[in-house]
Parts: sequence; C-alpha cells; structure tokens
Amino acid sequence: MYIKRLLLIVALLGLLLGGAFAFMVYSAFFSPNTAFENAQAFVYIPTGASYDEVREQLRPLLKDPESFDAVARRKKYSERVRPGRYPIDKGMNNNDLVNALRSRNTPVRVSFNNQETPEALAGRIASQLEADSLALLTAFTDRAFLEEHGFTDQQALVPYIPNSYEFFWNTSAPEFRARMVQEYERFWTAERRQKAEKLNLSPAEAIALAAIVHKETAKVDERPRVAGVYLNRLRRGMPLQADPTVIFAIKKASGNFDTVIKRVLYRDLELDSPYNTYKYAGLPPGPIFMPDISAVDAVLNPEKHNYLYFVADTSNFGYHLFAENLTQHNRNKEQYVRWLNSQKINR
Repeated sequence: MYIKRLLLIVALLGLLLGGAFAFMVYSAFFSPNTAFENAQAFVYIPTGASYDEVREQLRPLLKDPESFDAVARRKKYSERVRPGRYPIDKGMNNNDLVNALRSRNTPVRVSFNNQETPEALAGRIASQLEADSLALLTAFTDRAFLEEHGFTDQQALVPYIPNSYEFFWNTSAPEFRARMVQEYERFWTAERRQKAEKLNLSPAEAIALAAIVHKETAKVDERPRVAGVYLNRLRRGMPLQADPTVIFAIKKASGNFDTVIKRVLYRDLELDSPYNTYKYAGLPPGPIFMPDISAVDAVLNPEKHNYLYFVADTSNFGYHLFAENLTQHNRNKEQYVRWLNSQKINR
C-alpha cells in the first residue's frame, strides 16, 4: 500500500513537472514577446552579421530576450542568420519572430534623381541600402564595366535612370549596378531608340542633351521647345552655348560641386573645358546632370520650330523668350540683363 501511494505521488509530481515544463515551452514559443508600442518595427541585419549582433538589435524590442534565445537555438536560427530588412509586428511570439527573421526580408523603396556626379549618386544610394558609398562609387566608375556596356568614363551616370525602385536592403553595389543596367535597357525601348536615331543621337547622347534641357528649364511643358532649339543648333553645326555646361565646367575645374553660380560671366566662357559648349561645338562628353525622364522624352519628342535662341522671361518667371535670329534675341536679352542688374546678381 505504501509503495502504491509513493508511486502515485511520484506520478503526480511527474505530471506536474511535465505540465510546468510544457507550459514553459509553450510560453517560450507562443507568448507575445515584443516591447514596442508601434504596430511594426524593422530589424536591419548586415551581411555577415553574427547572432549576437542580431540579438543586440532585438534586445530593446523584446520583453524577454532570454526566452527568444532559447527558441532561436531550438529552431537553429542562431546558426543561420540571414542579412536583410525584416519587419516584426507588435505582439509576435518568439516562434513568429524567428520565422519572420528567416523569411520576411522586405524590399525598400530606393529613389534618386538629379545628381551631378557619380560620387553624389553613390552617397544618395548608400543612405538607402547597406552598400557603402565607396563600394558603390567603385562599381559606378569601374572602367571594365563601362567599356563592356559601351560607356566612357564621362558617361558613368548614363545607366542610372532617375526613378523609384524596389531593392532588398542588403543589395550589394555590383548587384545594384546590374539591376540598373537592366532598367536602362528596359527604358530604352525600340521606340525610344528609333526616335533617338532619327535625331542622329545615341541613347547616351540623348541623355547628355536632356541634362542640358532639364537644367535650362524646370517647366516640363517647355522642355520640348528648349530641346528643339538645341537640336536646331546641332543640325546647323552651331555651338550649343548652354550656360549650364559652363557652370558644370567651373564646378568640375574647382572640384566644388556645392558652388552656387547664378550668373555666367564673359570670362567664364573662356574656360578651357570639353564641357564648355561656348568654346567647343557639339554635345559635352557626358551628362552634366542626371535628367528626369520628362527631359529625356522632351529630347526624343522635340517641338518643331525655327528658334535658335532663348533667354529667361522676367515677366513670366520659369519660362523663356525664344528667337529665330540674333537681332531678336539681343532685344529679348536686354530685359533679362536689366533684371539681373536690378537684383545685383553678379555671380
């Protein structure tokens, strides 16, 4: 009788301990374990990160980091950390958290436009992806890559069409570059290429001209007219005489692209640079700027007219006065020079 009672007690204790253990396991796996109030938080896991690094990021987001450790070890996540950007939802349990960190690498929206140099573009992308600016710049300016795709050193910005794109946060610099080449090829449809060819322009030359058009006018509806002026000049063999190219040449020569120049002076026109379209005929050797798609399409769909000159219209700021001959242009120019002087804009 005593032995039976003892066995019963042992059995009951076993059940209680087993139940307690099961409850502990269940709680570790399935009890909510987040400590943030927002609906969602993001964990950014760098390439090559260790489990300890991931845990350090998670620590302020979890109520009980130790229970997460136990589940991560049990599910072998601690041995298979994956880089990326992972969302975790408020109220997730440890099981859900580990599953999310395994499979929910979520893309980011990467946007860029209007950069003047590969360095500036690299900095812009590095602020949105894991890849650092030096790795990106190296990828952008790699001579073997440029030659493979038919670009010169001065055309390093050409393959990057300004827009918004989805990328995984842990995309490497070469992967980003490869994807942008694909987007470039997708942008240059057969129709766009045919239009460029009819204008005696390659896609890279069309982008170089679009950069000038974009710099000349912020008004999208005026860009086809401005593009028509420059195409008329190219057809006649006239120098483009585009002030934005001179400004770019000044910045490039000084190495300071933060310089603000509101007025091009006569002495600036003597700067010996292939980007100075007053001194050298034809297009500059590469884009002076990363033009919007609207500027590229303006070049490919120019307004047909006989204008050869234009100057800012001070009675309708943002727009320009156009002229077919130099006499008319000089009359238009007088109102602009008077306005510059009245504003005391000397540089």
